[in-house]
Amino acid sequence: MQMLATVTAFTAIAVALSAAPSDTRSIVAERVLKLTRDSSWTLVASVPVKFRTYHPQGMVKIGETIFISSVDAGEGVGHVFKIDMAGNLIADLRVGEGTIYHPGGIDYDGTHIWVPVAEYRPDSRSIVYRVEPDAMKATESCRFADHIGAIIHNTDDNTLHGVSWGSRRFYRWTLGNDGRVTNAAAPPDTLRTLNSSHYLDYQDCKYVGGRRMLCTGVTEMRQTPDAPLFRLGGIDLVDLADGRPLHQVPVLLWTAGGLDMTHNPVWIEPSAMGLRGYFMPEDDTSTLYIYDVETN
Repeated sequence: MQMLATVTAFTAIAVALSAAPSDTRSIVAERVLKLTRDSSWTLVASVPVKFRTYHPQGMVKIGETIFISSVDAGEGVGHVFKIDMAGNLIADLRVGEGTIYHPGGIDYDGTHIWVPVAEYRPDSRSIVYRVEPDAMKATESCRFADHIGAIIHNTDDNTLHGVSWGSRRFYRWTLGNDGRVTNAAAPPDTLRTLNSSHYLDYQDCKYVGGRRMLCTGVTEMRQTPDAPLFRLGGIDLVDLADGRPLHQVPVLLWTAGGLDMTHNPVWIEPSAMGLRGYFMPEDDTSTLYIYDVETN
């Protein structure tokens, strides 16, 4: 088990990418296919986040700005935080209504951030929003009769794909030209397929082109009912056509407190030698961990 040294200075190496967003996503997918259990992740920076984050859920990075979805369970409030690379809060957008206040994993399609917000229980209800990142304005896209814990926008065929609580069910919706879901009123069982993989509970997902979804998450286990909890994080590349994983790999990184790095929000992008991962596994007093892994 790899424990982390504390690094207070941000030392990330800037990587210039000339590829368009869709090309960048495909690069991520192809490099993820090269990851194995033996892939060595190197800590680049450990950046303390300078405000209370509550329970972070999803992450996207746009340029040098990071967006984090989070739930304040005590107050029953959903948030989308906009922060800079030094961990400072730029803006805080509240999302949801009433008992629907639990944001999940989020995705960015080059124009909007897609954010699901659900009741804090399985088999419940959700609202899906698209958020303008500059204005930090949320527009409702649909309401749905299940807990949607993460969502992605397939820009190749203009569909949304969501995962349920625990990622046991996959959903697919069609989008109209106005950005609203056209079939949200259909019976949920007509829109879903079952997740055939039981390795991870997905926490955060991204569309990576080629009708593929990149999901990160965790599996938790005990040797006996009274034994300490062990958490193993990982990455799955999923075929949206049938919901089956194309590639699965554990991420053997933990915080000093024992949380797996992929426990909650994750963003992965190409780097000079392979991939760079951004992780925020801890609640309330969070740290943004930045790692590089070689895939070349």
